[in-house]
Parts: sequence; C-alpha cells; structure tokens
Amino acid sequence: MFARRTTTRIKKGAVQKKNRHAKTPNYWNTRQDEIQIDIENPGKGYKHFLKKRDIKQFLEIFPNREEIDIEFDAVLLSRGSYYRDGWYENGVIGICAWEKEMTKEYSLGYFKAHKEIFDRLEVRYTLKEDFVICDFTENQIKAYLLLHIFLHELGHHHDRINTKSRKIARGENYAESYALKYEEIIWNKYFEYFER
Repeated sequence: MFARRTTTRIKKGAVQKKNRHAKTPNYWNTRQDEIQIDIENPGKGYKHFLKKRDIKQFLEIFPNREEIDIEFDAVLLSRGSYYRDGWYENGVIGICAWEKEMTKEYSLGYFKAHKEIFDRLEVRYTLKEDFVICDFTENQIKAYLLLHIFLHELGHHHDRINTKSRKIARGENYAESYALKYEEIIWNKYFEYFER
C-alpha cells in the first residue's frame, strides 16, 4: 500500500495549480472538424425513428453541402417533446424523438401550415373541431423529420452563418422558406435512398 498524493507540486518556490479547470472539449464548447451525430435517451413514451445512418445518408444527398458545413458541429437526436419537433443552437441541430404510437395531434394552424407536405407524404388524418389527428407510418415520420424538420433547423443555421452578427436574425419565416425550398429540390433524390 502507498499513500495517494493529493497535494500540488512546488516548482521554483511556487505552488502549481491542479489542472481541473479546463472543460472537456465537445460540440457544445468546441468547433468540430466534422459533423458529430449523437443520440440522447428519447424519454418515456417516445422513440427515435431516425438513426445515425439516416442523418449521414441525408447529409450525403444534400445539395450545396459546402453552404451549410461552416460551423455546423452536430446533429443531436434529442429527447421527445410535446411542444417542439426540433431546435437549433449555435451549430447544433436537435431533432426530437417521436411518440411511440406514431399518431400526432396538431392544432389547426400548424396542420394548415404543413398540410402540403402531409399530403405529399400521404399522411392519413382526421379533422376535429379544434385540432387534427395525423396517423403516420414509420417511413412518413422519417421523411417528415428529414425533409421538413431537419431542413427547417438547417435554415436557422444558414441564417446564423450568413448574418454578420452570427445570430439568428431572420427567424421562423426564413427557416420555413429554406425548408420548403430544399424540400422541393431534394424530394425525388430522397426517395431514391429512403423508402416511401
């Protein structure tokens, strides 16, 4: 047995500091050379329908890739949320886990704003008085998350890296327009690599 040394060393009469102050480098505090893809626990009642390979495949078919690679550090398959499908924060895109039962309830406003993509994906839905119930298949969930939610969050990233202040300046309308533009461009190519 030996005594474990816990005191700091002394060099040239000065006590040396312990190196415990440096943060461990990760995609939250350090720019990454290549995009990291990470997965969080989806949370109770939620499931990740997207896999790392789906994100990699989608990024490979994305046109004008050099346009978004600047300061794009990570994609996080994050915890499920009742209030949002995805988020963006300083180079990190989060795509939230989906309800396990694959049915979503949307407000009429949200449904009307996204009806075009729901129709293109052939999502079955039931209109109620104040809301809409959408019944998705697994492939429709993947397509919606990649072709709309992911592209929307990429729109926020594109906004930030093309603004002098490096802040999201143009907001939700810009991100939504970006998503719709690239959804149209990539639609056919997407279904060459992913099931309908």
